Amino acid sequence: MIEEHFTALGAALDSARSAAPRIERWGRHLAQVFDQGGRLLACGNGGSAAEAQHLTGELVGRFLHDRQPLSAIALHADTSAGTAIVNDYGEHEFFARQVRAHGRQGDVLVALSTSGRSQNVVAAAKTAQEIGMTAWALTGPAPNRLAALCDDTIAVDAPSVATVQEIHLAVVHALCAVLDESLGVPA
Repeated sequence: MIEEHFTALGAALDSARSAAPRIERWGRHLAQVFDQGGRLLACGNGGSAAEAQHLTGELVGRFLHDRQPLSAIALHADTSAGTAIVNDYGEHEFFARQVRAHGRQGDVLVALSTSGRSQNVVAAAKTAQEIGMTAWALTGPAPNRLAALCDDTIAVDAPSVATVQEIHLAVVHALCAVLDESLGVPA
């Protein structure tokens, strides 16, 4: 079982190498957004929420080297607002309402969903598009609804949710490395 998992992970990582130019573009774009006073919003459910929060933690804190904190919000992390939104508007609005509150034209939304079908994540991507944000998706195998909605997608073709999430973490770290380089953070 462990060997099978590592074999699947290795195959997915080899396949993900083709996303390197896309990650480079995302990192450079994100550097421009931050240079202009913009922010990044991130959302996902379950393990994808953990990945979203990992990304925002690397940006507000630091990745490898010290730099100014960057404005990044994991939308699931505000439990009071989230539970009020679900209670008053329904679970489909959980992220979308927060995108309306915190997102501005030119900002970036990173939407994570291993299935690409999470309704509240899809609704967030739609809302981001409506207000003029850039929306990027990290998903499992494509085609899927989220990938179709976003400006750009890295779709991980892997047999299990765990493997998809592990590749998403590698993408998050690669994005942070490119971003820091683009911002001129000394190595």
